[in-house]
Amino acid sequence: MHQTFAVDVHEALRTRRMVRTFSERPVPATLLARLLGDALHAPTAGNTCGTAWVVLTGPDDTQRYWEAATTASWRRRARRWPGLSRAPVVAVALASPAAYVARYAEPDKVQSASDRGLGCSERAWPVPYWFGDAAFGVMSLLLGATSEGLGACFLGNFRSEHAVLDVLGVPPGWRLFGTVLLGYPAGDDLRSPSLDRPRPDHARLHYGRWASEPPSPLDK
Repeated sequence: MHQTFAVDVHEALRTRRMVRTFSERPVPATLLARLLGDALHAPTAGNTCGTAWVVLTGPDDTQRYWEAATTASWRRRARRWPGLSRAPVVAVALASPAAYVARYAEPDKVQSASDRGLGCSERAWPVPYWFGDAAFGVMSLLLGATSEGLGACFLGNFRSEHAVLDVLGVPPGWRLFGTVLLGYPAGDDLRSPSLDRPRPDHARLHYGRWASEPPSPLDK
């Protein structure tokens, strides 16, 4: 029987953390399908739906990703490698720049986008919507994992993009945004030193205009 965790969005945001040590326990297929279905309903600019996922499950599939995304020397020296490699699900987040360029050349978008050339070229976009939409989908998956008692970790695209896309058979034109590992935490996760950094949340909120010492909304 599936166990449902009562976690609201505020709690999920505050308790979510990156898990880098997984057990080999598989994620139930129905649970995985539900989480991925929710991620597909993340915001998408212009309803373009120009994002996609390649989902690998089980050691045979996930090994193909790791061999393309990492090197043998990295795997030997990385202290987190054993815990990461046990993740039973590797979900690769993809984005299609061409889909957004084409969408913003359509009649209902072209009038507002033509002066900026958004429907003509990727280079015209100062902030590419395709990466924003991919990030929305990733965050939805991370929060969904937390709500279901799973661990999750996001891996950025820093190297081997073409090798990963090739081994997964992704058609030309798609970009690798990043990868989400999913699974059950092993319980002996290596603590990240990043957690020791302060969180100056108050200094990151500005009301009305940027201020050196932003006032609290409670002071108004």
